[in-house]
Amino acid sequence: MSARTFKIDPARPFFIFDTPGDWHATLLGHYIFDVRGDYIGFAKGEQHDIFTTSGEWIGNLYPDGRIIRKRSQSRPPLLMVLPPKPAKPANLPARAPLPAQNGELGFDKIDVLEDDPDIFKRLSDLTPDAE
Repeated sequence: MSARTFKIDPARPFFIFDTPGDWHATLLGHYIFDVRGDYIGFAKGEQHDIFTTSGEWIGNLYPDGRIIRKRSQSRPPLLMVLPPKPAKPANLPARAPLPAQNGELGFDKIDVLEDDPDIFKRLSDLTPDAE
């Protein structure tokens, strides 16, 4: 899937919402933190690919703050090399601004956080079992 190309200022927080407008997370630099400040994932690449802390790709960040993927998208394998876990940020905003009004996605795409709001809370089913 090719997400729309846009730039995110790494010095400013980028807020992540679902389609109804609920604030789920904040992107600071390349790290994603939930509203309490816990590290839950990271962004990578110019298409703003979003990954959970276990390295599972879940979709692409869109300019309106949603994480979107094609409904029929095949899941790539887990990333084996993960970024180091960051410290809890001191500059995490207490509140998010009002979300953008979101357009319709069409049937071929899904809003990942609306479809599965707990996706960042679970260990990926792609993670190999511990021996």
